[in-house]
Amino acid sequence: MSCDSSLISVTPGEDLEGGSFSEESSGEDDISGVLGGDSPVTGPLGTVLLLMCLIGMVGNIYTVLVASGKVAGRSAGSLGVYVINLALADLLYLSTIPFVVCTYFTHDWFFGDVGCKLLFSLDLLTMHASIFLLTAMSLERYWAVTRPLQARRAGGTYRKPASAILWLLALLLTAPMMVMTQLREGDGPSKRICIPTWTPAAFRLYLTVLFATSVLVPGVVLIIVYTLLARVYHSSTWHPGLSVAGRAPSQRLSSRISAVVVAYWACFLPFWGWQLARLYQREGIGMGPTAQAYLNFGVTCLAYGNSCINPFLYTLLASSYRQHPKHARRP
Repeated sequence: MSCDSSLISVTPGEDLEGGSFSEESSGEDDISGVLGGDSPVTGPLGTVLLLMCLIGMVGNIYTVLVASGKVAGRSAGSLGVYVINLALADLLYLSTIPFVVCTYFTHDWFFGDVGCKLLFSLDLLTMHASIFLLTAMSLERYWAVTRPLQARRAGGTYRKPASAILWLLALLLTAPMMVMTQLREGDGPSKRICIPTWTPAAFRLYLTVLFATSVLVPGVVLIIVYTLLARVYHSSTWHPGLSVAGRAPSQRLSSRISAVVVAYWACFLPFWGWQLARLYQREGIGMGPTAQAYLNFGVTCLAYGNSCINPFLYTLLASSYRQHPKHARRP
């Protein structure tokens, strides 16, 4: 749900006569005109997005190859299941950029009603899949540190079905957006526009629930997990049988998983803050159309930027996993 005003109405408005819903006019047309094809900044901004798409695509494809053992002949081991799924989520998210850029330039939507439903649900899907997978990785890391024997006996056969279940859960959360988004004729600069066809109150509630499921609830879980991990690592009684040399790779692995989590929050919290501010304080933002348009573009780029820096973090993560004493392979 790239809630860019030139692509989708962030807040639906009720048509009292016809019983259907259409775009509210409170500044949206002015905002959507700022970054249109006739704007001098549209070209540079479109170029930035396309470069991010190219860099992110190359990086995540490389990550998939590394994690699956196609590069250097060594995979990321069982952790590769999560890494590959995370990289695939980033690839899907980045695939929406060309459609965003096209719409910036043309102020029109050429990809039909099905395109509306898919494209404006895809980032919600990948956003949730990513944080769910990161939460699963973090919980597994805590389990491996605090219950190493049990974790070793369990093996890693559960990771593929667990990943599939997490993708399904993300899809279920995204399904309402997919069903309720429709292509309509625009009244302003946008010739055709994708809009959610439900009441403003219902839309606010839905996005608030998605904010909770993609940021708040996983955030609480992850904070608890890493707080407990920090206490374990700094405890003098932690795993007395493990040498100091053996602890370092384990701590490094946990810290690099946490780095991926922190990057997710840093990139998506501003995005969600901006979307919720526009939903709940629509008349009180205190910003003109131009400032809103550029801020919207900035948080959108920041969200896409997460998929560009992730390949670097994933590569470090896979390297830490291979260096871990339990997973290192002899030549």
